[in-house]
Amino acid sequence: MKRIISFLPVMALIMTVFLSSCDKDNNGVNIFTVEDDKQLGLQMEQEIQGNPVEYPLLNPATYPEAYEHMEQVRDAILNSGLVSFDTEFEWAVYIIKDDSVLNAFCTPGGYIYFYTGLIKYLDDDAEFAGVMGHEMAHAARRHSTEQMTKAYGLTMLLSIVLGENPNMIAQMVGELAAGAASLAFSRNDEYEADEYSVKYLYETSYDARGVAGFFEKISGADQPPEFLSTHPNPDNRVEKIYEIWQGLGGKEGQTYPAEYAQFKNNLP
Repeated sequence: MKRIISFLPVMALIMTVFLSSCDKDNNGVNIFTVEDDKQLGLQMEQEIQGNPVEYPLLNPATYPEAYEHMEQVRDAILNSGLVSFDTEFEWAVYIIKDDSVLNAFCTPGGYIYFYTGLIKYLDDDAEFAGVMGHEMAHAARRHSTEQMTKAYGLTMLLSIVLGENPNMIAQMVGELAAGAASLAFSRNDEYEADEYSVKYLYETSYDARGVAGFFEKISGADQPPEFLSTHPNPDNRVEKIYEIWQGLGGKEGQTYPAEYAQFKNNLP
């Protein structure tokens, strides 16, 4: 009987954490709090800022026009009114100078990173906003900490959040930036991020079909980026994106190719 009584407080604590971790908006369970997401994202940002060789960030003071453009796109998405944690997360934008990388990623807590290779690969603001919305959706739907828990284990991730395992931050950032298989989002996560990006853009002036732009281009490439091997088929994603867009009413938005060309011209 003593064992049962002594076990009850532990069970009560577990249930409290479990219930308080239920994300009502996402209809899922995440053992980490929103504050944990913010703390982990901040630690990752500090790691990236402290490693300019691996992550050569463009200085906003040197490239103010480029950063202003990114912030305008970000703000338009946030002003859609559909982004969860729009005021809680940081939603900071950064540019990593590497023309050979066709990738973007968003850490927990809303720190968004675009490689110049991807920026220069896209054709207009709608496509760029589509990618940004997709990455923001991963953070807003809290896919990142869910996937990191699966990849590293609850104990390991808790120790990182608590600052007890700083060496793992560098590894996690590297895998996230590379789109490594160990941190690949599930198919459902990818489809959901596409869906929410379409919904975000639909409430802006950008054409929500821009979410499909990257996948339409990459599906015809001779050698798609390696990280796409862990993602759903681009053609299937394009089809689903158009279905969502049609379901919302099929509104045709703007693509702003001239403005995007100027954005690219402001990059080194």
